[in-house]
Amino acid sequence: MTAATKMALRTLARQWLALRDDRAGLRAQIQQMTRRANPALLQLPGIGPDTGAALLITAGDNPQRLRSSAAFAALCEVSPIQASSGKQHRHRLSRGVQRQANAALHRIVLVRTSHHDPRTAECKSKRDITRCLKRYIAREVYRVLLHPDNGIDASTLRT
Repeated sequence: MTAATKMALRTLARQWLALRDDRAGLRAQIQQMTRRANPALLQLPGIGPDTGAALLITAGDNPQRLRSSAAFAALCEVSPIQASSGKQHRHRLSRGVQRQANAALHRIVLVRTSHHDPRTAECKSKRDITRCLKRYIAREVYRVLLHPDNGIDASTLRT
């Protein structure tokens, strides 16, 4: 019984090591492909290779087909939809099929807010602040997707 358990654990350990090496190789390929497709995208704060790849996949091979930043925001599911009732005025996000793009924008918001605590004088909830930041980041990403050769300096962007 002990020998069989040791052999099973050894086999699992070898498989785990092989999968870890495969994952590292795949991450390097994703980083290389993302950098080759749009190097300016990876210069934006909070965007890494995985997040950049998800946004590039959402935009597709021809980002010029997107008419405006609002069209890209709708594609990423961050365009605000009126959800007011009575005296309460609020918005919600659309829910479509591009969940990966929305998740990528959410990760960017989390990274950016971890370095800077967004407080507003308008007394917005954390959910509303996240919604506004996602929409703002979608505008930034849209600009970089359309003009990847502009050499955007990340230090000039608002935090």
